Amino acid sequence: MAFDPAAETARYIDSLGAPALEKAAAYTAGEHWLILWGLVVTALVTWLIVRLRVLERVDARFARRGANLRAFLVGLAFFLLSAVLSLPWMLYSGWWREREYGRTSQPLADALGQGALSTVISSIVMAAFFVGVYALIRRAGRRWWLWSGGLTAVAVAVLLLLAPVLLEPLFNDFKPIPEGPVRTAVAVMAERAGVPPSRIFVFDGSRQSNNFTANAAGIGPTARIAISDVAFKGASLDEVKAVTGHEIGHYVLHHSWRAVATLSILAMLAFFAADRTYGWFARRFGSDAPLASPVSLAVVLFMVSMFAALATPVMNSLSRIDESEADRYSLENVNLPDALASALVKTAEYRYPRPSALEEAIFYSHPSVERRVRAAMEWKAAHAASGAPEAAATAP
Repeated sequence: MAFDPAAETARYIDSLGAPALEKAAAYTAGEHWLILWGLVVTALVTWLIVRLRVLERVDARFARRGANLRAFLVGLAFFLLSAVLSLPWMLYSGWWREREYGRTSQPLADALGQGALSTVISSIVMAAFFVGVYALIRRAGRRWWLWSGGLTAVAVAVLLLLAPVLLEPLFNDFKPIPEGPVRTAVAVMAERAGVPPSRIFVFDGSRQSNNFTANAAGIGPTARIAISDVAFKGASLDEVKAVTGHEIGHYVLHHSWRAVATLSILAMLAFFAADRTYGWFARRFGSDAPLASPVSLAVVLFMVSMFAALATPVMNSLSRIDESEADRYSLENVNLPDALASALVKTAEYRYPRPSALEEAIFYSHPSVERRVRAAMEWKAAHAASGAPEAAATAP
């Protein structure tokens, strides 16, 4: 009987079972609604901060200080206060709901501790970024939004460079893959692709999430590939190799630099929209602060958040291109389509594998699992794929 990619794809997806598929559908649909409700929460927090006139008080308190220092302090106050006001929502969406669906086992105390650390770091970083934004507004006139693209590119590149060595180790423990079959296989793959084996790690991703995942991060000398310990628990050696091949694909194809360019362009568009419509939004929230004042930050951030929500289909479309290219790289260079398919099915527990075409186009940052498995099966049908999967990998 001829090999049928469609039938094999259906077999892989159906192997999850109806209850798991129903749960994945409910979880994924809820994730989509969180985008809308998150924007509603942002609007409410913005309204409260504007009405309480907190930012005006901070700005007045440091009126004799330099413009850049005032912008930083106002920004810092805004980001910290908005995090406090949003805490109930963040606990629901980022912890309670994840626990209810079995996506995390993280204790509440640890989640709160890591959330507080993340809030402090992100508040400082974002406040510093908006010092630059308000400097552009003051000095570049009506074209400040155009220069914001360059500022965003520099900021994102610096974060990509520093995050793997300064920030991520604050939240997870990254270690070299221990000696054994997994390390040997991964090292061979890495060297063949020009990736230093010393830049491939395993990390305790199970601390925050039960999801089967891996990622590529950093640029230049800090670029690295990290595989969650969840991916090693019960995964076969072939599955680890297929997933690692996918992440090496991101590294080799320079997807991080594409992300820098994309975010820069989107930032320009968002700030252009803010420049042209700020007055209308400010009046709706009850703010009389001019755009050039850091007091406008609350309204500007709401506008940027709204633009980001509207731009979700565009951002997701570009992300799906990257993910498809990384899958293709794994298939071409590792040639383990069944292992890639079985690894992808594990991600279907938190990303419904059979969305409608419209749902996938709008909300999915990765191609649907069904589409990705089908691509792997079509590759298998068209090429001489390797044989049966290897024995289970030993968890490090």
